[in-house]
Amino acid sequence: MNKSFLFTKKYSCLHFVYITSEILNNVYEKYILKILHKFNSKVILPLPLTISFLNNLNHIKMINQSLQFTNKLLGQFLKNRFGLDEDKIVLNYIVDVNGTFPKVNQNKVVLSLINVEKETNQPFYIKNKQLENGNYSSFNPVERYNLDILISSNFDDYNESLKFLDAIIYFFQINNYLDASSSSSIPEGLSKLEFEYEKISYHQMHSLWTAMGAKYQPSIIYKMKLIKVQANETIAITPAVTNTSNALTT
Repeated sequence: MNKSFLFTKKYSCLHFVYITSEILNNVYEKYILKILHKFNSKVILPLPLTISFLNNLNHIKMINQSLQFTNKLLGQFLKNRFGLDEDKIVLNYIVDVNGTFPKVNQNKVVLSLINVEKETNQPFYIKNKQLENGNYSSFNPVERYNLDILISSNFDDYNESLKFLDAIIYFFQINNYLDASSSSSIPEGLSKLEFEYEKISYHQMHSLWTAMGAKYQPSIIYKMKLIKVQANETIAITPAVTNTSNALTT
């Protein structure tokens, strides 16, 4: 495992552990837990909560799969539209954890996750599932998340940036709703993806780029709506009723 995949960064005496998609895709949960034990003092969450979170890696994996799928689909669209042989899109930071601009972003469309929002407008119930032995297991309900993605056109030639931005807008106009019927390559576990243009003001956009420590590039924000996440963690077992009697005793 390349140790460069693990980053730590200091913010006002608080330390965070950055775990990239390479780690999530290529190592086992046991290895990640070992990393967290090693960096226990640098993890902002209490370790038990962190372990509980990692025990349900579906939360991260589903988000990662959604972004990777969108990145791949948009990349193929751009290649077809402009007759390109190489990918012109990358899923990456705008500015990396060291405050520098990744070279891989140069002359590329950059797709970045800038916000994760839990959908609260849903029923809060516990799902019951019957087991083979007749008992019932209770699961937490499916959670839904909205992802805000920033898509920036980062080209040295300004006209090239505008050309790709125009193509990005066109892509999401014709692909604002994706499911298995419209795209056979949609990852297992994703029933559908919806994209909605996120309208923000000039001042909000300026604040966003300032917070990222970068100079503005032609860009647009879309909301990827309702990413389903099911932890599949049993929270209770209810024994099945095996004997009933209507007899009255006195």
